[in-house]
Amino acid sequence: MAIASSSMEVDDSEIYIPKDWSEAAETIASGGATTLTAFICGPKNSGKSTFSRHLLHLLLRRHKRVAYIDSDVGQPEFTPPGCLSLTIVDAETIGMFFKYSSICFFFGDISSKRDPELYLTYIFALYDYYHKNYHQSSASASPSKSRVPLIVNTSGWVKGVGYDVLVDMLKHMAPSHVVNICISAKSKNLPSGAFWSQDGDAGAITLIEISSARQDSLNRSVLVHKDSRHLRDLSLVTYFKGCFPRDMNVTSIKEIAQALAAHPPYEVSVSSVSIKHLHCEVPKAEIFYSLNASIVGLAVDSKGSGHLPRCVGLGIVRGIDTLRRVLFIITPVPQNVLEDVDVLLQGFIQIPTCLLQVHYTELSLSH
Repeated sequence: MAIASSSMEVDDSEIYIPKDWSEAAETIASGGATTLTAFICGPKNSGKSTFSRHLLHLLLRRHKRVAYIDSDVGQPEFTPPGCLSLTIVDAETIGMFFKYSSICFFFGDISSKRDPELYLTYIFALYDYYHKNYHQSSASASPSKSRVPLIVNTSGWVKGVGYDVLVDMLKHMAPSHVVNICISAKSKNLPSGAFWSQDGDAGAITLIEISSARQDSLNRSVLVHKDSRHLRDLSLVTYFKGCFPRDMNVTSIKEIAQALAAHPPYEVSVSSVSIKHLHCEVPKAEIFYSLNASIVGLAVDSKGSGHLPRCVGLGIVRGIDTLRRVLFIITPVPQNVLEDVDVLLQGFIQIPTCLLQVHYTELSLSH
């Protein structure tokens, strides 16, 4: 199987965009908001990412850069799964994992269900950073960081606590435009109108309601049931393929798995980093051992505050040396960046099974 790059590298000309979608995107792009903020929401598989991608390409024809908040930890566009990020995109940086993220946090799970409070803390921090640095012109802001439009793509969890999370995001961000994408199964949709407002008044926000792009002959939404786990695995494989030079001829999953297993790891002394487990408690005596054969977020908290360390990439803990108290980590993060990493974050992002199915003794993930 050949490996594709990030989904953001797909040209929107290859995707069918219905008339109402084109009109909605044009309304947003040509709107008179001082600084445009488009919040894209709707149920699972309604087309939020496709619409966001189309809008991004349209805005890049009119703006040098566009900000993009990835709030779908299961299937983000600019980072591997488990991450939340703010990315400043231009025409040349689409599809680049991590490299162009202004801020990235490692949430460590594929859904916000396990810890909605921490999830919102990260999302608010991303938006606040955008608002401070890119949202509006000021005497102190440099021209390169002012008036950058923002797209916020959201997950498909729109019921129960997921609904409450969306409402909290909308109230905090107060976007200029809200796009609510609906499917024919009405019970799965968000409410129509300004659902985030108690009095139902959208105020200065432009609300746009559109239908899912895929319809059958009876005008019913046709959902493409994506194999989410398979897509997450491909995203992780693509990310770790970055460990190798671009001209290295590795294309199949088997070749990548073999190359990763043979790739020289970095040695990281446990004494040089703090280890934090997300969403669970691990006995102190087991913390060191629990990292073996796991994916960790590589983060920087140089101020020692322990508050929202920024993620600079992911790593596979290939093995541990219990006597020397050393971890062996495989990562595409450059050494000069890795030198600043002082926090390892472990969540529930698993090594793709396809990378573990290489049947050679020397390719074992155990050290």
